[in-house]
Amino acid sequence: MQFCRCSILLFLVFIGPVAPLFSQTKHTISGHIRDAQSGETLIGASIRLGADPAVGARTNNYGFYSLTLPAGSYTLVVSHVGYRTLEIPVELAADTAADIELHSGELLQEVVISQSAADGQVKSPQMGLTRVDMNEIKHVPVLMGEKDVLKTIQLLPGVLSGGEGSSNFFVRGGAGDQNLILLDEAMVYNASHLFGFFSTFNSDAIKDVKLYKGGMPAQYGGRLASVLDITMLDGNKKSFGAEGGIGLIASRLKVDGPIVEDRGSFVVTGRRTYADLFLKLSSDESVRNSRLYFYDLNAKANYRLDERNTLYLSGYFGRDLMGYSGLFGFDWGNATGTLRWNRVWNSRWFSNTTAVYSNFNYNVNIESDDLNFVIASRIQNYNLKQDFQFFATNKSTWRFGFNLLHQGISPARIDADEQTSVNSLRLEDRAGLELAAYLSHEWKPTPQLSVIYGLRLANFVLLGPGTFYGYDNEGDVVDTRIYEKGEVAQHYLNLEPRLSLSYQLQADNSLKLSYNRNAQYLHQLTNATASLPTDTWVMSSNNIKPQLADQVALGYYQNFNNDRYAFSVESYYKYMENQIDYRNAADLQANEYIEAELLYGVGRAYGVELYLKKQQGRLNGWLSYALAKSERQFDDINDGNWFPARQDRTHDLSAVAMYQLSPRWNVSATFVYSTGNAVTFPSGKYTVDGRTLWYYTERNGYRMPDYHRLDIGATWESAASKRFQTSWTFGIYNAYNRKNAYIIDFRENEANPNITEAYRIALFGIIPSITWNFKF
Repeated sequence: MQFCRCSILLFLVFIGPVAPLFSQTKHTISGHIRDAQSGETLIGASIRLGADPAVGARTNNYGFYSLTLPAGSYTLVVSHVGYRTLEIPVELAADTAADIELHSGELLQEVVISQSAADGQVKSPQMGLTRVDMNEIKHVPVLMGEKDVLKTIQLLPGVLSGGEGSSNFFVRGGAGDQNLILLDEAMVYNASHLFGFFSTFNSDAIKDVKLYKGGMPAQYGGRLASVLDITMLDGNKKSFGAEGGIGLIASRLKVDGPIVEDRGSFVVTGRRTYADLFLKLSSDESVRNSRLYFYDLNAKANYRLDERNTLYLSGYFGRDLMGYSGLFGFDWGNATGTLRWNRVWNSRWFSNTTAVYSNFNYNVNIESDDLNFVIASRIQNYNLKQDFQFFATNKSTWRFGFNLLHQGISPARIDADEQTSVNSLRLEDRAGLELAAYLSHEWKPTPQLSVIYGLRLANFVLLGPGTFYGYDNEGDVVDTRIYEKGEVAQHYLNLEPRLSLSYQLQADNSLKLSYNRNAQYLHQLTNATASLPTDTWVMSSNNIKPQLADQVALGYYQNFNNDRYAFSVESYYKYMENQIDYRNAADLQANEYIEAELLYGVGRAYGVELYLKKQQGRLNGWLSYALAKSERQFDDINDGNWFPARQDRTHDLSAVAMYQLSPRWNVSATFVYSTGNAVTFPSGKYTVDGRTLWYYTERNGYRMPDYHRLDIGATWESAASKRFQTSWTFGIYNAYNRKNAYIIDFRENEANPNITEAYRIALFGIIPSITWNFKF
């Protein structure tokens, strides 16, 4: 009897949101919302009833919407950020397909923020989500004047920079490898150029950017801290065009246009630095024969087969090349490919089928009189994903699907000539298979309460062939097992619940609560704060258990002054299991027994984040502040006591302001301040055989100096009515020339070796930049 009651209750919970479908006859209007000028689908556009704005829907990641209503006459209000609101009369007597085009608000004097967009943060149940406006990015001053998505998200609360000029970032106390970075659903590893000074993402190729810091939807998995989901532009379906820019360090170009007008389009963007061209001017032959540059190439094409089916093909190719006169060479980069099939099965069913390829590799070439060898490494993915959305009612949307991910890692290979003093070495490749399925439901049971709940079930399998070792507490080998190709060496099964809910207190404010559990099966081993191309990646194994994180967050959200301002405060607590650290003097490079160097422990992170944004008028921008703590605990480190993680920063403040002086001039400024990172410094020294050795005590027991910097920028644009438009972007990075510490090191005083002195290495002082942009 008890089982029967539980079954009935469970049935009512799941069928309840669908039951209204059968209570009365309703019809559905569905379709895509697009930009009228380019034909680009609009993500997150709103379509609502004019008579009752509480009834409505939003477009999904592919611009599709579905709105179900009783038969009758309606006026639908369609809106999106930066576009003019459109009112459409509709006579709904049967299921209706209606594609809608919105016109840009570029000619309006003020930024266009629709009512539905402005109150989205209040009403949406999704928590910990920030959408980055690509129009804002072009005005935010950054290093060398290059528009940069990764540098911009570092100005958000809870997102910390990996260091001076670095594209690496940390979210809510997590490590750099705990961020899932997706470009058109393809995983990107080490998303940076020139060791982090530039990101791999050319902003000219990007349509939409979403950052999830908590409450991650069930369709995402494989990382603990965050999801950065980047969608590339589809290309202009109406007309051909080109735009680009020429700067001091790099130039870029974008070309797009229709394949068949209103049915298909393409876009190709490229970017390249040219520091190597200046090297040719040197009088030193060795310098002239050196290389120092990177390039990016993004390409995408789409074609609508019919009213229900659309195909997309996109790819990214980027590489860094560095070398000095044939003595050494270093190159690394990413390559991705995405093939996607969108199908509208009917007015309420939408599906997306995706095949994805990702590859990251690096090569190091050393050539000299007595050394001649190559070091190479690679990580490669094949991923098949299937996603379904069912728009049951206007208050109930189901999403479910699965993905099959195959990962292969070649950790390190050294190919050396017979005459060289370096021995050739090839570490065994590793292969893993992750099969995941998920189900989530977005439901609005009452006018005040909205909820997204879901489950993700992931099974990770480590496959042979290979030799797998077991280690004792001292890191010595105690067990050896050999597996043939296709044999299962280890597997882990994890259930990951997800929950986000919002309760609307009044029309302009709400409370939100979220909980999520995430599992991570791929791990980056690094002793540096910044993410380096040569860092080692390893899979979960018989020794390395999956990292797990449970995060709970509570937030308050409010819009005020007619939605000109948006304010939020979020607090969170995160507990992490199976965290990885290293034994003293650990060797992480080309080490067959690398797992013997690892230690395992737990972590915790907690904090409060405040965010105030002005989102209308000539003056726009935001102020963000985070008070946070991130700690780790390992039995073999610091006598088992808790200690700060390397990315622990108590205070982090960012202020961004953009002011439209006139139709042609925009000025901007960014100020950042943060507490210094936790760092391990020597506590003493001793001498052995005439050599001075440093003595270390507690891990991360010291702090780098506080960091602060002011950047300013200005943009002049030609008249918007011209077919050929140009603009000039001026910037000053580190305007008051602050010498922020990049490295603190120690040395003996030259005059008195008994005295030890610390010295600071600053990476950047004041750096001006100028870029000429064009569009036609």
